[in-house]
Amino acid sequence: MISDVLSDATTKMDKAVDAAKTDFSSVRTGRANPALFSGLLVSYYGTPTPLQQLASFQTPEARTLLITPYDRSALNDIEKALRDSDIGANPANDGNVIRVVMPELTEERRKEYVKIVSTKAEEGRVSVRNIRRHAKEAIEKLVKDGEVGEDDGKRGEKDLDAVTKKHIDQIDELLKNKEAELLGA
Repeated sequence: MISDVLSDATTKMDKAVDAAKTDFSSVRTGRANPALFSGLLVSYYGTPTPLQQLASFQTPEARTLLITPYDRSALNDIEKALRDSDIGANPANDGNVIRVVMPELTEERRKEYVKIVSTKAEEGRVSVRNIRRHAKEAIEKLVKDGEVGEDDGKRGEKDLDAVTKKHIDQIDELLKNKEAELLGA
């Protein structure tokens, strides 16, 4: 019973760490990266559609990204979505592809990105802690209902704390690596 609660909590915490990793990849470093556009929605025939579903990406140079739409009629919609986004890129449309040249990162912009990444890391930690709280309540309910003994309940909570610490440490490590990447890039 407690093992089921711990297993479920571990799975959810793994997903929270993966979500934090995905969030971090959307914050740009010095290189052009298709992951920057992962959250970008394009109005395609009136329906908000993820850019990844509408186009292919190539990176011919470190700060340049070529976006080739699968449907040429979406070219202007994609360009408009890129222009309106907060990515800070200036797209150029040649009729077939959109060339996005990422501006050089200034020191001020790098520090701003570090703050954004720190916020995303804290959101990940909060998510892990919420999962821990729900699992702890489930263990306490099992003890209260007499389905498991108090000793097993305490042991389960200790195991839960260890799993929680492991996942929070993973998020902290991701944050440390991303900060180094942002400030050193």
